[in-house]
This record gives sequence, C-alpha cells and structure tokens, in this order.
Amino acid sequence: MRTRPATDVYLLAAPPERRENENGLPAYLHIAQTLAERLDSGVYPAGSRLPSGSQLQTEFSVSPMTVRRALSLLEQQGLATGVKGRGVYARSRDLADSVFRLDSLSGEWLDESAEIRLLSAAMTRADGRVAAMLHVAPGEKVIHLRRVVFSSGIPAMYHTEYIIYDPRRPLVESQLQLTSLHAFLDSGRAQRFPRGELTVTAVKLDAESAQVLGESEGALALRLEHVFRESDRTPVSWGWFLLRAELFRLRARLGAE
Repeated sequence: MRTRPATDVYLLAAPPERRENENGLPAYLHIAQTLAERLDSGVYPAGSRLPSGSQLQTEFSVSPMTVRRALSLLEQQGLATGVKGRGVYARSRDLADSVFRLDSLSGEWLDESAEIRLLSAAMTRADGRVAAMLHVAPGEKVIHLRRVVFSSGIPAMYHTEYIIYDPRRPLVESQLQLTSLHAFLDSGRAQRFPRGELTVTAVKLDAESAQVLGESEGALALRLEHVFRESDRTPVSWGWFLLRAELFRLRARLGAE
C-alpha cells in the first residue's frame, strides 16, 4: 500500500455560509446588503416577489442555508415579507420604518465646539425603576452620571445616566473620558453598544432640571430616553437627555442604511 508523500498539501474550502466576499463580509450579509440596495433603488418594487432561493444560490454561489439566513435578515429588518409556499416579497416603506439615533439630533450649535461638563459621578443603589430598566436586583450597585452640554456658554442639554457596575469592565472610565460632543453622541452607536432603543417625549422641566438648564420650572423640553444594550440584548445603560426645545429639531432617515 502506497503512502502519500509528507509534502502533500490539502486545502479545505470554507463552508459557503462562512466565506467572505471582496468586501470582507460574510456571504449571507453580502447577499442581504445587495438585496437591500436593490430594494432601495426600486429594482424590486414594493409587493414584487424577490428571486427564488435557487436563483439566489446560483447568482451568489452559496448554499441554501446562506440564502435562508440572508432572507431572514431582510425580514427582521422589515424590508421583506415571507409568504408560506409563495416566496419572499418586497415590503412597501412607510413612516413606521423611519429610524433616528443620537447623531440624528441637529441644530446650528450642535457641533464639536460644544462643551461637555460632568456634574457628578457616584456609586448608588438601584431603586425599583433603575433595577427594572437595567435588569438588576433592587439595591444593587450602579453608577449614576450627570452631564450638561454647553453651547457658547449656555446650557443646552442635560444628561442623566445609570450604568451597570462591573469592576471587570472599563465602562465608567470610558464614559468619564468623553469630552467632545462628537464622541458623546457617537457613544450610542455600535462602537460601544451594539444595540439600543431611543424614545422621545415632550415634558415639563422639574425644579432640578430647570436650574441646570437655566430655564423656568415647568418650561417645555424634549426628553430623549435611551437604553443601550450588549449584542445579547443585556441592558448596560439607561438614561435620558433633556433638550431645550428651541435649540433642537429631530430628523429621521427613511429606509435602510
């Protein structure tokens, strides 16, 4: 029986769903991105049927599993709808598909020249509301931060935040080091926390908030509540921005990014 020379080399191809394309994306993400771009540009009009699984397999040279993952992602993003036994169809866009993030806040003053001041940073015990929002036990240690953003020496935005206390992670240190408005607003994006929710409501300022913002108690303001989460959806931070109403407008971007 002949043995193979020790110099023989065997190359194993990566499974189709793990292969990366020229952009460095996993195959299923590349397919989802490509289809989303086609939906955005009108190649697949609202209500039209997307190519079948076999057609996509042939076009992108991938496995059925990879195509299923890509189409599933499109459905999760609200860009397509699967109909059992009939295929996947392009969804029509409406205002329910609009999104905004912290960096959607706009105004003439909102630039990197704005100054951020830390008012306080302290260890505290989670009350019932904080515990519920951060999924911790009441009385557990959390970090409480308060900041104010100034524009031309005028207080414009008051921020209160509660952060999970974990001595193994430098979350608090990274938060305390934020000094530019760009970094401050960017902290809500994927660079730090992959997931999050933002909720905007109109409120009247209480005595403390009014004093910080130099307004009268009861003055109108926008309250932008946020919950930042890890990729596994575990809450990491909960808080809210109080915005002087006359300085702000909110701008939402329609459609996929």
